Order: sequence, then structure tokens, then C-alpha cells
Amino acid sequence: MAELWGLAEAARIEVAGEMIQNKERPNTATYLGKGKVEELAEMVVNMEADTVIFNDELTGMQLRNLEDKLQVRVIDRTILILDIFASRAVSREGKLQVELAQLQYRLPRLTGFGKSLSRLGGGIGTRGPGEKKLETDRRHISRRMDDIKQEIQEVKNNRNVQRAKRQKSGIPVVALVGYTNSGKSALMNRFLQLAEKDEKIVLEKDMLFATLDTAQRNIKLDTNQEFILIDTVGFVSKLPHSLIKAFKATLEEVAYADLLLHVVDASYADHDFHIAVTNQVLKDIGAGDKDKLMVYNKIDIAQETLSLPSNGEQSLYISAKRGDNIDELIEKIKEKLFSDRVIVELLVPYQRGDISSYLCEKCKVLKMEYRGEGTFFQAELSRADYGRLSEFVVEQETINDSI
Repeated sequence: MAELWGLAEAARIEVAGEMIQNKERPNTATYLGKGKVEELAEMVVNMEADTVIFNDELTGMQLRNLEDKLQVRVIDRTILILDIFASRAVSREGKLQVELAQLQYRLPRLTGFGKSLSRLGGGIGTRGPGEKKLETDRRHISRRMDDIKQEIQEVKNNRNVQRAKRQKSGIPVVALVGYTNSGKSALMNRFLQLAEKDEKIVLEKDMLFATLDTAQRNIKLDTNQEFILIDTVGFVSKLPHSLIKAFKATLEEVAYADLLLHVVDASYADHDFHIAVTNQVLKDIGAGDKDKLMVYNKIDIAQETLSLPSNGEQSLYISAKRGDNIDELIEKIKEKLFSDRVIVELLVPYQRGDISSYLCEKCKVLKMEYRGEGTFFQAELSRADYGRLSEFVVEQETINDSI
């Protein structure tokens, strides 16, 4: 409920009060029990409220029945989150994903969105003068959903091309993941300041879902090592399934990352709940087993002494805003991304074009020359690739020795 309160404030709704009912299972018609609905109606009048928000997803029938009994607008948690997303989407893809999620939510609930949808409709584009407006709306929504899915697929194809270029360049990818308002954007901006890229700074604000669109930035360290840093949409408990599905194309970037920085708001008393929510979403998108570093942020405002978890997780505490322990975080990232990399010189016979193609497509090639006995490469390889290609190696050095 505290989270729902925060979501309401993020949507610029003034919260007047709350009501909780302990019930074994929701009422199929009104979600709440009959007596509780009457109590809520009285509460609405006394507080002069114009909207009631429920913390679970309601059916179309429940929405309609509750509005009839309460005589005010009724929305559920999903509508609230979708509204926040709609107000924050900036990019074309973000807007398309939000619209798709809204339509996916609306389609099975058309009968709950007001009595006007039961009127008869006619004219060009309908099956006949007797067709119900409800059926017309349903067909229109289905067509629009198909169009949006096609547009999102085009964006996804472009992203696949960009991802292939990244993989070919050999630059590793680090993704910032975590509960909404944990400080992911602030941490990205801290990295950009250290890399002297102030003009690339992203929006950061102390509110839920301040960042919706995925941001990608190239971070070059003082050691000349570089990686792509990706800031993703924040997670929240009971994230609507339609949103996860709509944003799956965006969240795929997380699944392809070499390292996840799981950013946690250490100042929040129940941050273990936030961690569990994030881990569940990561599992849902197929990124649950990715290499991960726990980053406990906001230690500058944490009210109590914090201790590192005892479960063996690689973790550290930082303040993205103040800069505490950022150097230590960078060292951890270097250790994760670059400790198993070596710069090698290889000589590949011309008859082994498959090896040359693999190096050009999958590895970071620093230099390439055509020589009499074959193609000469200077390339950065992982330990695994080095083991496979060791017969072609003529000289090697570790990354750390070379800088």
C-alpha cells in the first residue's frame, strides 16, 4: 500500500486516505465485500474524493459495478502505472510500447469502460447499421494493436543491427537494473561526469518511473578501457503483465548484457522486498542467471549502519549523488569485464577464412594486415576464445599489462 501511495503521488494525485480489507478471496462482482463497499462510498463522500484506486487488477465488471456504487471514477493499479508510463514516454518506441500495453489491458475490459460502449453504431466501416459499438471498438483496437506490433518489430530489428555492431566491436555491455527510484539514472550520470561527458547526462529525479526510455552511453575509463552502459526502466511489484510483454524488446538489452549492476535503494527500510521484485522480473525476462553485482545506493541518506549481506553476493555500498565508493565500483567493473581478456597477435593461414571471419565478427580487432603467409591480427580475446584459437597465436599480453 505504501508503494501504491508512491505511485499515486508520481501520477500527481493527492492521496486523501486508504482502506484495507482482509478477505480470503475478492468478491467477483465488486472486489470488496458488500459492507466494505458501502463504507468506502461513505468515505468517498466525507473526503470529497473524485477517484478511487485499487491495488489489484480489476475486471471490466468490477470496474463498472464499483463506479455505479461509488459514483466516482474507479481505476486499478495497472491503469495507474500505465498512466504514469504514458506521461513519461518520450521516444517513439516508448510511446508505442505504452499504447500497446494500454490496448492489451483495455480489450478484455471494454464492457467496463462506461455505458456508451453499448450503444449501436453504424456507417462506413461497420458490418451493418445494427452492429454494436462495442464490437466496432474491439475490432478497431485489434487492428491498432497489430499495427503497433509491426512498428515495434521494426524498431527491434534496428536494435538487433545495433547490437550486432556492438558485439562485433567487442565492447562489453553493462546494464543498470533495479527497483524504480533506486538511483540508476543518478549512477549513470556519475559515470558520465567521470568520463567528462556532461552533455550526455540523462534525466534523474526523486520519483517513481522518472526514467522510462532506455538510455545507452559509451563510458571510457582513464585506462582507455570502455564499455556500453545501459539505463533501463525501473521495476515495481506486480508490474502489469501487459507492460512486461510490451517492453520485452527494450528489456532484451538486459538479457544481452555482459554484467548487471543491480542498484538498490539502501535508505529504504524494506529494500529486501525491492531486491526480490527485481530478481523476479529479471527471471521473467530470461536474465536471472546473468553475472550480477549488487550496488547499494543512497548511503548518504541511509539512517542506520548498513552491513554487507552474508550470502556471499558481491556487493558494495555507494552514493551516486555524493560519489562515495564510485572508484571501488569502477574497479569491480574492470575486474568483472576485463580480467579475463588478453591482447594477442595471431597469424591465420589464408585457407582458414572461417577463423578470420570469426575474429572480424565476434572479437575486437585492433589491427589487421595481409602478409605472405597469412592474415595477421592484433585482437582482444576472451580467455575462452584464446583457448580455441591458441594454435594461431604468435604473441600475447594481458589487458592490464598493456595499458
